[in-house]
Amino acid sequence: MICPHCHRKFEGRACPRCGTVKGIVKTSTILISSGEKQNVYRSVEEVPDSLKQQLVRSTSGLNSATIVIADREGRREIAKAIRNLPASENPPEMPAKKIRPWLLHGIGVVLLFAAAVLIWFIFRRTS
Repeated sequence: MICPHCHRKFEGRACPRCGTVKGIVKTSTILISSGEKQNVYRSVEEVPDSLKQQLVRSTSGLNSATIVIADREGRREIAKAIRNLPASENPPEMPAKKIRPWLLHGIGVVLLFAAAVLIWFIFRRTS
C-alpha cells in the first residue's frame, strides 16, 4: 500500500516511516448545479435546506448512483463486508407452480368418466 501521508510504499498495517495506520478512507463530495451556480459540499448536512429537499428527491430515483473507488485491498474489504451482511428477512417468493394443461385435461376426463358411471348406476336401478 502507498501511505497517504508520506506517499511511500509499505506492507503491513502501519507505515514504518510516519506511523500512519492503513484503513478505510470514506469521503463524500456533492456537486449541485442550480441555474448558473455550482456549489460543492462535503456532506448532506452542509447542503442548504432550500436545496436539500430537491437533493433527496433527485437522488432517490433511477438516475442516482453510488460510486465506490477502491484499490485492490479496498475491493477485498468491500467484498468481505458484503459477505457479512445479514441475509434478507423475507426470502424471495417462488412463483406459484402452474398445473400443466395435460394434467388438467386428464383430471377433466376422469371426472367426466366418474359422472357418467354415477349416472349409469342411478338410472340402472330405476329400470
